[in-house]
Amino acid sequence: AEVSVGQHWYWQLGGYSLHGQVLITSWIVVAVIGVICLLGTQNLQPVSGGSAATAPKGLQNLTEYITEFIRDLAKTQIGEEDYLKWVPFLGTIFLFIFVSNWSGALIPWRILELPNGELAAPTNDINTTVALALLTSIAYFYAGISKKGLGYFKRYISPAAFLLPINILEDLTKPLSLSFRLFGNILADELVVGVLVSLVPLVVPIPIMLLGLFTSAIQALVFATLAGAYIGESVEDHH
Repeated sequence: AEVSVGQHWYWQLGGYSLHGQVLITSWIVVAVIGVICLLGTQNLQPVSGGSAATAPKGLQNLTEYITEFIRDLAKTQIGEEDYLKWVPFLGTIFLFIFVSNWSGALIPWRILELPNGELAAPTNDINTTVALALLTSIAYFYAGISKKGLGYFKRYISPAAFLLPINILEDLTKPLSLSFRLFGNILADELVVGVLVSLVPLVVPIPIMLLGLFTSAIQALVFATLAGAYIGESVEDHH
């Protein structure tokens, strides 16, 4: 049995090498999310008088549940005053990571042969998770500066000026912890499943795959929750 880590299908764009397999699976994930959103928002059925006949059903019910879930998450982490404008960002982050993680747990990407390298979940690549973490960092800096102006940077010397290096280091480590946590968990899950499928291909890997679905969903929730918490920390008023 052979399980390889880091096999990539490189695309050359000018003087740069791109991980083609990550772009392919990312486009597939975005397409899946887009199709579900389009189908779920067609022929919207409003609830009137609590009648079961007019209650949302099917994909509309699913999309409304997800929207309410993300809205409640944003309200809890950011606060009632500022949360609404960040619902689209947190929803996008959560859905992309969730569908990406589940694609790695449910779809046997490796059976699709490429000229070289192999397909895998987008979040199985450190470049994807670092990009998501950097977007989160930009988001919470933007949130703080747009609300407080240059006064946002007072947080680095709060509650005392000697904490400046520690507070700066904390902001630098946030994207690192976000990216490596997500990457490590997804990579480890796919490697474990890959090894078990190679050794005992029938019954034993199934419970591990089910556990992978659960942990994949948890990782998406953790990332979105921490992103919301960081944004909430940036916009909160310090007295």
